[in-house]
Amino acid sequence: MSGILGGQIALVTGASRGIGRAVAERLARDGAFVVVNYLQNRSAAEATLAAIHAAGGQAELCPFDVARGAAVTEAIDHLVARHGKIDILVNNAGLARDNLLLRLREEEWDQVVDVNLKGLFLCTRAVVRSMIRQRYGRIINMTSVVAHTGNPGQVAYSTAKAGICGFTRTLARELASRSITVNAVAPGFIDTDMTRSLPEPIKTGYLNLIPAGRWGTAEEVAEAVAFLASPLAGYITGQVIHVNGGMYM
Repeated sequence: MSGILGGQIALVTGASRGIGRAVAERLARDGAFVVVNYLQNRSAAEATLAAIHAAGGQAELCPFDVARGAAVTEAIDHLVARHGKIDILVNNAGLARDNLLLRLREEEWDQVVDVNLKGLFLCTRAVVRSMIRQRYGRIINMTSVVAHTGNPGQVAYSTAKAGICGFTRTLARELASRSITVNAVAPGFIDTDMTRSLPEPIKTGYLNLIPAGRWGTAEEVAEAVAFLASPLAGYITGQVIHVNGGMYM
C-alpha cells in the first residue's frame, strides 16, 4: 500500500484494541508497515492484524510486556535487525487502577506507573538508537485529559499521564537536532470498552463536561496521531495535542 508513510516501519504498543487498534489501522492506511504490539489478548491482536490486511495494509504481531526491560530490548532489537529501522513509535500501552488515594494499594500504584511510565521509558530508549542512526523519527506518546484536569479516583493514572507530558517535552529538546520529533496526544473521554463499562450516571456526568456534547471516537484520536507521525509535522515537537471536544481548553 502506497501513501505518505510508504516504506516506514511503525511500532504501536497496546494495539490490540481501542485507540491502539485505530492508530495501527490508520498508520497502515497511510502506507506504514505496522508492528502490532500486545501482551495477553492474542485474539484481539489478530483481529487488528486481519483488519489491516483486509484493507490492503502490511503488519505483523509482536507480543511483549512494555514494563519488562529485557523483553522490550529483545523484541525491539529483533525488529530493528529484521526491518533495518523503526521510523515511528506510538507509546499507547496503558493501564488504569482507579481508586481514591486512601484506598489505593501500593501494588496498584506500581502497576499503573510501570505500564504507563516505565513502559514509555523502556520502549522509547530502545527505539531511539535506531532513529538517531538514521537521523529521523517520530515518537508519539499517549497521555490523557486527566493529566491536566485531574480526576477523583484516578490519582495513579493522572499522575502517570502527567509524567508522560514532562517526558515528551524533555525528550523533544534532547532529540530535535537529530530530526526526531516527540509529541503527545491527550484524548478526552473516548468511546472505548473502558468508557462503555462506566455506570450510566457517571457517563452522563462526564458528558455534561464536554462542550461538543458527545464522546470522541478512537478514529478521531488516530487522525491526530497520524498527522504527528507524518513528514508534514516535522516542525512540531514537544507538544501535547488535545482531542477532547473542548473538555479542557
